This record gives sequence, C-alpha cells and structure tokens, in this order.
Amino acid sequence: MSAHPPLARPTFFDEFLLHAHAGDNYLSGQVRPHYQMISQWLRESDVDTLRARREESELLFRRVGITFAVYGDDDGTERTIPFDIVPRIFPAKEWDTLQKGLRQRVQALNCFLHDVYHQQHILKTNILLPEQVLLNTQYRPEMQGMDVPLDIYAHIAGIDIVRATHGDEEGAFFVLEDNLRVPSGVSYMIENRKMMMRLFPELFAKHRIAPVEHYPDLLLDTLTQMAASEKRYSNVVVLTPGVYNSAYFEHAFLAQQMGVELVEGQDLFVEDDVVYMRTTQGPRQVDVIYRRVDDDFLDPEAFREDSTLGPAGLMRAYRAGNVTICNAVGTGIADDKSIYPHVPDMIRFYLSEEPILHNVPTFSCRDPKALSHVLANLADLVVKEVHGAGGYGMLVGPTASKNELEAFSLQLKANPANYIAQPTLALSTCPTFVGAGVAPRHIDLRPFVLSGQEIRLVSGGLTRVALKEGSLIVNSSQGGGTKDTWILE
Repeated sequence: MSAHPPLARPTFFDEFLLHAHAGDNYLSGQVRPHYQMISQWLRESDVDTLRARREESELLFRRVGITFAVYGDDDGTERTIPFDIVPRIFPAKEWDTLQKGLRQRVQALNCFLHDVYHQQHILKTNILLPEQVLLNTQYRPEMQGMDVPLDIYAHIAGIDIVRATHGDEEGAFFVLEDNLRVPSGVSYMIENRKMMMRLFPELFAKHRIAPVEHYPDLLLDTLTQMAASEKRYSNVVVLTPGVYNSAYFEHAFLAQQMGVELVEGQDLFVEDDVVYMRTTQGPRQVDVIYRRVDDDFLDPEAFREDSTLGPAGLMRAYRAGNVTICNAVGTGIADDKSIYPHVPDMIRFYLSEEPILHNVPTFSCRDPKALSHVLANLADLVVKEVHGAGGYGMLVGPTASKNELEAFSLQLKANPANYIAQPTLALSTCPTFVGAGVAPRHIDLRPFVLSGQEIRLVSGGLTRVALKEGSLIVNSSQGGGTKDTWILE
C-alpha cells in the first residue's frame, strides 16, 4: 500500500487510534482493539483494489437508483449516495451505553409531547416558558387534548450523535439534534450494509457483526401496533410527497421492504371520518399512515389550503380515532432547536433520571444575554436556524469570511429568536478511503429509535462522514458521504 502523509496530533477523539503523534503513519499507530481487524485488512489491501471496489459501489448504487436530491444544485437534481468503503465500528459495550441513552431520551421526548398537548405540567415550571412552546410555529393547537395510541407521538426518531472529549471523559457521546418529524436516512443504513456484504464478504465471514437488515420488519411491527382498531390485519401505507422529493427512494424502498402500499395524496380520500385508499378492487380502509409529508401539507382542510399532498379531512379522521398518523402531527415542537437545550431537564422532570447522553452546550439567542455573547464570539460558534435542517441556513463561524460574519450578525439582531448557537465541536474521526489512500475524516451517527409497545433499535445506524479534509459538515447535501456502521457482537 502506498505511503500516507503524517498524522498531526488530534484535538478530537480518534475512533481508530489510541494515541496519535506527529510523524506517525496513520495505519501503523496504536490501534483500538475493536478496529484491529480493519487495520490489518487495510494494511494488506492494495489501494488500487480498494479504489476499484469503491467505483463498483458507485455503479451499483446508481443501478439500484439510490440517489438523493440537492436543492439549488446547478449540476443536476440527483446524485448517487457518496459511500465510503471503510466501516465505522463500535464494540458491544459502547453500543450498550449509547442505546440506553437513546431509549431514555426518546422516552422523555414522548412524555414531553403528551404533556404539551394535554396537562402542560412542564410549562408550570421554570424549565420552559409557555411562549417558547405555545407561540412556536411547530406547536399544533389542533392536537391539544387529543389522545393518540399508547401516548406515543414520535414512533420513529433519528437522533444525531457525535463523539468528542468532554473534560476527563474521552470520546463522550453528545446528542447534536433530535429528528422527530420525518427522519430520513434509514434506507442508506440498510443499503450500505448490503453493499459491504457484497463487496467484502470475507470480512463478514470472519467477524460477528450485528445485523440491520431486519429494520423494515421492526418498523412494520411498530406501525401495526399503532392501529386504533382491534382488527386482526391493519392496513398500513407509506404517504410520500412524490417522486420529486429528495428522499423518494427511501419512501419507495421502505414500502417495498414492508410489503405495504406507497401512496400519494390523490390515492387517499376521507368519507364519514374514515380514510380510504383507492384500489382497482374499490376503496380500502387505511388504519395507519407512515407519513413522509410535513404537517403543513397533510390536510388542506386543516392546514395549507393549496396542498395536494394529503387528503382533505385527514385530521377529522385522525381526531375521530379512525386512523393513526406516524409520526404524530405536532411532533416538531419536540425537535425544534430552541427546545433542544431543555431535553436534559425533561429527562429529570419526567423520568427522575440523570441524562445518560450529553447535550452540546447551546446558547438560545432569544435570551438577550446569550445573544450578546453570540454576537461577540460569532467567529468561534456554529449558529443554526431553530427550524432549519440539512445544513442549510447555518453559519460555521471558524470558516466564515468577515463579510459573512457581518451579514449574519445583522440577521441575528433582526430575528434573534430564530437562532441558537453552539461551540464548534471537534467531531471524532475514523479511517476513510480518499483519493490518496486511507486518512482520518470527521463523522457523526444517526441511530433510528422505534417506539411502540416497547422502545427498540437495530444495532447500527447511519454514519455520515465529511469527505473533505478538515470539514466538520457531514450532510450529504453539503458534500458529505456515508459509511456502514458495525456493532461487534
């Protein structure tokens, strides 16, 4: 294998190496025990062979149609998923800690959602101001007082996790954000695993790696549990905005894998507060809708009048208890970035437990003191829109120009409640195959948490990787890629 450039001493947590020193060859450092087998594989692999396998993966992903849209991109509306062939690995003990923390967090968030739409106990404390919730655009008054099956609102949660050094705690897990509306990316997790098994079957023959392929079965089981009726067989559908949505591949993939119908708004209608699907055999009642459509577009009767993405009267059927919507309408209030700083207190309030996972220190710019601090330290912070997603509308202070900083400070002053700010986290790194060979690149992780009669996870998640050297932005829309995530059994 060709030589690799010296690795500078990291100021971040290195998933691969125990210690790194200037002048070390990356692949010959002191490797963490759970990465030993990958280290050996990389040392024994020829760069040209690895490059050929990567090119093969790109071809196969394109053939299968695994693409995503980049809004505002002049090069075309769709790209193949950027896939890295070096897996990200967790030992069983680390994963056990992480999944306990994820279960705890999602349970508390569901408690919060039920409380907000019922007694609102938390708004009578000093944890949250009533206006932070009730005047938030993500709060849906239409859900007030409405009961949902098992009191669960976020049936599918995608929790973004990073690792960094926290005081004396090396490689601590931090929650970067909670995604509870229509979290995406799980199809890439599954297809990444299929791709790795196809390209490198010898690795799976030698090592016990927890499976992820059964996620669609767990998802269907979770959705079926949410049916309001006691029918033996519940009719579940996946509601998509259509082929032009950036995550359409995933919508079609999950419907196919679960063996349920993929529908658009015009395929459904409401009669006598019951939702029906049009079929060649006549109308068929729908019991559960796994919606991949935002709240605003679900029902032109209740929300945007101009929407054609959902059937008129859906909310009437929902309130009548004749259909279940997953995730529930109004879940956005729990994953709003202005609410995020308060989740550790929610865990203490609802569960009487200390949070297992850390929050990233966060400044809410609606607070005048916090705003002053953010404006004074803008060049050192990451500033995000509270309703933003996909890496859009944010400022990465350390990489911003003077003009960008000045322009953004004016936006902040004009609408401070629309922003939060966080210190720049040094995301952990792991080996990544790049043009010159194998080198460290920054990563995060999105595990998927399913909440039904119990809270379940598959052992893995979607690892996103910043493919550009030094970059901390992992979003695929911003030039990031993905990796297979291995949990060693």
